[in-house]
Amino acid sequence: MVKKKKRSVLPVYTVGAVWLCFALSSHLYQISNYISAVIVSLVAYAVARMIWPDKVYELPDPAPTPKQEKKAEAEKKTEPDAKPEAKTTGNPKIDALIEERGRAISEMRRLNDNIQDETISAQIDRMEETTTKIVDHVVAHPEKLPQIRKFMNYYLPTTLKLLNAYDRMDSTGISGENIDGTKTKIEDMLETIVKAFDKQLDALFRDEAMDISSDITVMENMLAQEGLGGMQFQ
Repeated sequence: MVKKKKRSVLPVYTVGAVWLCFALSSHLYQISNYISAVIVSLVAYAVARMIWPDKVYELPDPAPTPKQEKKAEAEKKTEPDAKPEAKTTGNPKIDALIEERGRAISEMRRLNDNIQDETISAQIDRMEETTTKIVDHVVAHPEKLPQIRKFMNYYLPTTLKLLNAYDRMDSTGISGENIDGTKTKIEDMLETIVKAFDKQLDALFRDEAMDISSDITVMENMLAQEGLGGMQFQ
């Protein structure tokens, strides 16, 4: 609801009546009469305001225009997400890893919003997803933290550096030998980087894959010894 205040005109009319009375009954060309008229006017106005106070109306909110709706939607999208309550795993190194992952993902999303190229946007989405999975896996298996040290300390920040450079050059809106050449090099490199991120995630499952492979080999040998090798169980 919108509150509207409407001033009463009657106090003003009262002041006008006071001056009219003075004009008819006295000589206003004298200073003393003017002073008296002013004093009486002020008193009359104050009394009239008490008798006829301002009125306050409540009106329904006006419907927003299409332009206002579009502006509100844009502002909503640019509002930063509410930060979740800080949580700790009890392991300072893992907590630092989670915090660094948050900063990197936030920067990826910012760059993704700025860069309009659909191919690069899809690559950033892929890298964001893979980075999240890598860190989630290490959080669940802290002993694997050393395996991603180079990924976190070099590959991830360097990738963000390249994307920032692309964003800056692309935002200039001009074409030139240096700008176009650098952008092309970054575009060519990003596909390799996406594959490198995937390989880093795959490498985290190396020990698990070896264990499963060993289990399968042992089971195959046991089945063979029991004469069950190659049998299909119903």
